[in-house]
Amino acid sequence: MVTKKEVKSNKKVTTKVDETVAVAKTVIKKTFNGEVVSDKMNKTVVVKVDSVKIHPRYKKRYTVSKKYKVHDEKEQYKEGDKVKFIECRPMSKDKRWRVIY
Repeated sequence: MVTKKEVKSNKKVTTKVDETVAVAKTVIKKTFNGEVVSDKMNKTVVVKVDSVKIHPRYKKRYTVSKKYKVHDEKEQYKEGDKVKFIECRPMSKDKRWRVIY
């Protein structure tokens, strides 16, 4: 006959096994392409990203643009250049992106 103590100990063992099985997850970082609008700050460029959206009712396409502050360590990009950038750790209040060279 099985006692309550044995049942509890069996449950604990199975939960520990389940915890050790799920170990690692890969992080997928967002990437964007855009055009440099401003390069007046030190090691930072402002990049405008355009995206096309469709109105839900009228099905008309329209462009929506958003500006991102992107870290440019080498200060290589100037106004008007095309840039590809990726998500990273927060570097300041607004800067959470860095340029891919």
